[in-house]
Amino acid sequence: MDDDLRERVERAAEASALYNALKHDSEAQVGAIMGPLMGENPEFREHGGEVPGVVAPVVARVNDLSTAERRERLAALDPEALADLEAEDEEDEQVLPDLPNADDYEEIRMRLAPNPNGPWHLGNARMPAVIGTYKDLYDGWMLCRFDDTDPETKRPDLDAYDAILDAVSYLGFEPDEVMRASDRLETYYDHARDLIEMGGAYTCSCSGEAFSDLKNAGEACPHRGKDPETVREEFEALVDGEYSAGEMVLRVKTDIEHKNPALRDWVAFRVIDTPHPREAASDYRLWPMLDFQSGIDDHLTGITHIVRGIDLQDSAKRQRFVYDYFDWEYPEVVHWGKIQLDAYDVKMSTSTIKELVESGELDGWDDPRAPTLASVRRRGIEGQAIVDAIVELGTSTSDVDLAMSAIYAKNRELVDDEADRAFLVRDGEEVPLAGAPDAAHPPVHPDHEERGTRDVPVGDRVLLEPDDLPAGGERVWLKGLGCVERTDEGFEFRDAGIDVVREEGVDVVHWVPAETSVPLTLRTMDGDVTGRAEPGVREYDADTLVQFERVGFARLDTVDDVVVVAYYAHP
Repeated sequence: MDDDLRERVERAAEASALYNALKHDSEAQVGAIMGPLMGENPEFREHGGEVPGVVAPVVARVNDLSTAERRERLAALDPEALADLEAEDEEDEQVLPDLPNADDYEEIRMRLAPNPNGPWHLGNARMPAVIGTYKDLYDGWMLCRFDDTDPETKRPDLDAYDAILDAVSYLGFEPDEVMRASDRLETYYDHARDLIEMGGAYTCSCSGEAFSDLKNAGEACPHRGKDPETVREEFEALVDGEYSAGEMVLRVKTDIEHKNPALRDWVAFRVIDTPHPREAASDYRLWPMLDFQSGIDDHLTGITHIVRGIDLQDSAKRQRFVYDYFDWEYPEVVHWGKIQLDAYDVKMSTSTIKELVESGELDGWDDPRAPTLASVRRRGIEGQAIVDAIVELGTSTSDVDLAMSAIYAKNRELVDDEADRAFLVRDGEEVPLAGAPDAAHPPVHPDHEERGTRDVPVGDRVLLEPDDLPAGGERVWLKGLGCVERTDEGFEFRDAGIDVVREEGVDVVHWVPAETSVPLTLRTMDGDVTGRAEPGVREYDADTLVQFERVGFARLDTVDDVVVVAYYAHP
């Protein structure tokens, strides 16, 4: 390579490395730019053996620059590339649509409103992913309010409060305030009393069936005309626990002839005899319905925008009656469709997963077969990958499918650069090996020469996966070691260069030494898989993510002298 060509390679490599580093907001990688570099510059190809050596120091210099210095240098070298990059940045900056009437508010205030009846499944992640992203986008404020006012049908799980907050943190967000609705019963009672004084609520002792018949006929309940004083006395009796479940409720007075029967004089409070599991709330028996409790709290906490499922459209309509009585302004509402998930046999339902865990069919909420946040987290999937995949679904009112492949692709972008490589052979077949060096030295990471190589002892026997075994007389390339040929006795090492892979189609396969390899259990969505890994895997700490070459990414969960357990993340 003459000086003129070297200078052109350096210039093209620098522009490509700058673009790569700015695009991914990380250090540039030699491997990542070699393909485009050679593809766009055919004249470099005949010097393919020399080009990486020229490129590597250029990439190192680029990586020493700050982001501002990289932009300035790319502007000098290739202003069109920088313009394209900035256009991409603008396009990628905001995936979600603008919030309605956002400019009308000094501060965007939003809320997460989880029911703490169990840890979160993957569908639950949509709420913090979208609302948290909006908070960041608008530099807003976010509340996490636990809507735990149903101690019977959706009974709170005491462990779920902290588990949900931990899940929100895993996804990359922190609420500005946390509250539990079960701490706020007196506030709801006070607003009910005010509503009664306005003539906007009444106590009703009709049976559910009797009221339903009246409601559907558009006829008023006989209790609807009670004077406020009687309603107030009966409400206080409800508060004091003088009625049992089903004997009396408090209804919001709406339009008994409303075209939607579901909005006619809906229940605001009912008696639940089952004590709340939280000690601080266990003495209460009169509990607000979610539409009343949530509507009051949204106003008192200054919520400006509510994001909720389209199946809850009636909730907003019910709450507007209360807001009209108090002369409050109702928040902006964004409705979205349901989210559906592929790739799992287990239904994405808190109650279903809870039953399977309690019956022992699942090992726990973090079982790799469970469609839960605890599960994917244990598998080594970053919370940011889930957020990125969900946010791209937007806020359409149509039902949407969340593909695990999309989460895997996002996670791969996040972890590939940091994950060291290792060999794992599943259901390996043992083959004698003769004539090979004492050790193999595959790279720790193919794109990071500076991270060095792994030392894998070879021995006189190796393990290969059954599908990788060549027929007699055929050759394979053992990664990091070299070319071997299958003979009647096993494998014979052949002194051949890597050209046999490119020019003669010799397959490249992974392997492990039979004698010194480490037994490993790989936990997957389809069940446990056993295998043996290269001995260096024992040098890693638990919670390290590695890429088992030609198998996939996995998080090391247990590392000891007996066995290694890893959780499979994705290809």
